[in-house]
Amino acid sequence: MRTVEYTMFYGAKANTFQAAKTLRNNETEAEKCLWERLNKKQLGYKFRRQHPIKIFIADFYCHQLKLVIEVDGGIHLLPEQREYDIGREEEMEQFDIRIIRFTNKEVLGNIEKVIEGIKASITAIEATR
Repeated sequence: MRTVEYTMFYGAKANTFQAAKTLRNNETEAEKCLWERLNKKQLGYKFRRQHPIKIFIADFYCHQLKLVIEVDGGIHLLPEQREYDIGREEEMEQFDIRIIRFTNKEVLGNIEKVIEGIKASITAIEATR
């Protein structure tokens, strides 16, 4: 039987947890902005920030929904980073995790539209249960 820790973190190792802690202490403005809207179950679900999943770290993760929210800076437009992101998404999808992405610009420029997109994803996930 798998432990709760294993199923929530999908076998993440100590170094991934340490990297996640570092990221939590150095979040971007866009991550701060979105976290203000996700924390304390404001959308009806608990989200965690900089959450370890196997060898990866999700910007935001809701275990109950198996939903990852990524907030991407300009580096994610580079071909090699995009290729890495695709592989990362494919690996997470093996755990039935759904990933949605927003850019820093979207989060900082129109947080209400981002929240609408997240709510739509939540509704879609709820409909499949």
